[in-house]
Amino acid sequence: MAAKKRTPNPALAGLLDQARLTRTQLALRVNRLGAQAGLDLHYGQSTVSHWIAGSRPMPEARALIIEVISAQLGRPVTHAEAGLTPAPPVLGGDPVDAVEELIDLGRADMDPSRRGVLAAGVFSATLAVPGFAVPAHAADQSVGRGRRTIRAGASQVQAVRTMTDRIADILDELGAGHARPMAAAFLVNTVGPWLHAQASERVRRDMLAAASDLTYLTGWMAMYEKAHGLGQTYYVKALKLASEAQDHVTYCRTLRGMSLQASNLGHGRKSLELADSAAEAAPAAGPRLVAFLRGQQAHAASMVGDRHLAHSRLREAEEALAKADSRRDAIGGYDRTAWLFHVSHVLYEERDLPGSIRALRQSIKVQPKVERQGRAHAHALLAQRQYAYGHLDASCDSWGRFLDDYEHISSARADDHFETMRAQLRRHANAQPVRGIAGRTQEIAARKS
Repeated sequence: MAAKKRTPNPALAGLLDQARLTRTQLALRVNRLGAQAGLDLHYGQSTVSHWIAGSRPMPEARALIIEVISAQLGRPVTHAEAGLTPAPPVLGGDPVDAVEELIDLGRADMDPSRRGVLAAGVFSATLAVPGFAVPAHAADQSVGRGRRTIRAGASQVQAVRTMTDRIADILDELGAGHARPMAAAFLVNTVGPWLHAQASERVRRDMLAAASDLTYLTGWMAMYEKAHGLGQTYYVKALKLASEAQDHVTYCRTLRGMSLQASNLGHGRKSLELADSAAEAAPAAGPRLVAFLRGQQAHAASMVGDRHLAHSRLREAEEALAKADSRRDAIGGYDRTAWLFHVSHVLYEERDLPGSIRALRQSIKVQPKVERQGRAHAHALLAQRQYAYGHLDASCDSWGRFLDDYEHISSARADDHFETMRAQLRRHANAQPVRGIAGRTQEIAARKS
């Protein structure tokens, strides 16, 4: 039987020419982006040549190819434009409203057999962000929109906000690996039915706002777990819910979270764009929220080399923080710990390693005792910067403090730090400070394997 004739793909070759990407460069960037999504890819120039000759890339590779070319061109590229067939959607089905999209996403996130597929989703640096919609007319306050016989009231809204606070506490104490499955299950089993329940217009909007907060937190946790495509998807759902609720604060806070995600992945320009959009979306923000937004703007500005803007934003954040009351939100709360953390980031981007280390040490010193996950992350960053500065003793001391928290939490980000620690210290296995924590490191590795 004759082999099926392949149809060449000149569209992909043309896009590579437009983007000024060689076949080898495309392959390497797809490999790198795939690693962020947990995929172990080893493509090379010959693989891309086969794609152009008509071989079909694997489904998970198609989205990666599109994202690489889109990022290089600075505009969205469609599968059709690249001569590729889109991979089957993870969730399937026709487009639905924001609430049903969220329920479908949460249900998939709850299913262990589908969670790996969701986690392999790709972060898009060219994603179009949903705008904040202004309603054309006032809704009828007396008509409930539910399609079921149950009713939702203020007590149900408060239950969602209370549960969100509790999940945030679990995130801080035990890590996102434990907290996110709880959030997804609560979204599907409790929040979803309440969003579809009979309710007054006021309660409906309050419930949408509360659901948006929880969705934002779930996206934040997915980001912690390195499921960046999934985290971005949750963030977009949170934006849609906040827009429907007419909740500017949650909308701009979510944009700020998306900026942080972009900065974590090295997309400085996108991070600054999102941080500025978040600030612009806050119409009459209180001083703590202003500080929260300015701090992220400072970090993003430093990533693109704008030192003057970065330090100006840091001053604005500090001034706003001084005006804030003593109450600190469970989600998106911003305090002196967070501000010093941003100072450290800005100085690190400016290659001021000693200054960055000093600011990070101060941040840890004033950090609330309960935030175990954040403290572990801060000690790991401090240890890495001390190591880069040549202070092995200080680095080992910080790694030891990292281990104090690491053994109690479930976090993919912390797991990465642990592997970085082992790689760094392996190079100095005979040094006294390294021998001091080697046994403990082996014990923890054995327990977590």
